[in-house]
Amino acid sequence: MAEQRPGRLEQPREPRRVRLPRFDAETFGRWAENFARFMGTGKFLVYMTVVITAWIAWNTLAPADWRFDPYTFTFLTLMLSIQASYAAPLILLAQNRQADRDRLAFEEDRRRAMMQKAETEYLSREIAALRIALGEVATRDFLRAELNRLTEELARAERRARPQRAGRRPGGEHPDEPADDEVDSDPRGWRSPTAAVDEDGDQRHRSGHPPPT
Repeated sequence: MAEQRPGRLEQPREPRRVRLPRFDAETFGRWAENFARFMGTGKFLVYMTVVITAWIAWNTLAPADWRFDPYTFTFLTLMLSIQASYAAPLILLAQNRQADRDRLAFEEDRRRAMMQKAETEYLSREIAALRIALGEVATRDFLRAELNRLTEELARAERRARPQRAGRRPGGEHPDEPADDEVDSDPRGWRSPTAAVDEDGDQRHRSGHPPPT
């Protein structure tokens, strides 16, 4: 049988690794969380109290030949110590997984908050730009106010012009100037001398006689 040749001296020897059994970390983590969650319930405390009470009662009241853990209960103390030694790492593992989930949730919330902040700033800039663009554009309220103002001015002008049109008479006579009939005639039948002379001259002109000199 040929001897096995050693490796080359210029190549380092690979360290020998201890191969541990492989397991699914996610499955083990879920199991640890379920166990830690069960240990924090009242059901676990009740079950544990019943088991310890029965253990102590059996090893105290039972016949001496039937007692498997006499007084000082060394085996019970060992079992409780093993339970505590396993419970602490499982609880820490569950807490670490919960902390990882909280960290991921916090990062997601922070990312969403940053996105919402960016969208809000973008919308604010767009609204400011629209306000600047619409600053010189006539709005509906502005047009309504201007139309109301013009309507009031036209109504006032119409009210001022209405008495002047109502006071004018046909023929262009001013309402303050009396008519010729009102000046020459009197309601009691008396005629003024000027009206009598004008009437006498009209009659002489119609008959062909010259007026007296």
